[in-house]
Amino acid sequence: MAHTVEWKVRLYLFEEEGTTKARAVLNTGTTELTGHGDAHRNPADRDVPEIGDELAAGRAMHDLGRQLVVVAQRDIKGMDTGATERWARPETGWPMPDRQQG
Repeated sequence: MAHTVEWKVRLYLFEEEGTTKARAVLNTGTTELTGHGDAHRNPADRDVPEIGDELAAGRAMHDLGRQLVVVAQRDIKGMDTGATERWARPETGWPMPDRQQG
């Protein structure tokens, strides 16, 4: 059975005095999640607004993705499927220990 949906993400960027703030809002039609991200320019660095935008937006999207995984994990826990619990692993950073091993 095919399943196709469209989720909308709006990304808002604000810059003030060397700090860029981003807000990413995901609307699934039934749920809305908001991710936040900041980028701070070192006063000694050149002012390149695009870099601050990229960093803040990337961090907001990362936060949004983390929240989405948490929601999915909560939904999985709420289901009575009898399936073994599986947790998503981060794409970067230190590997997490397998929660299935004792």
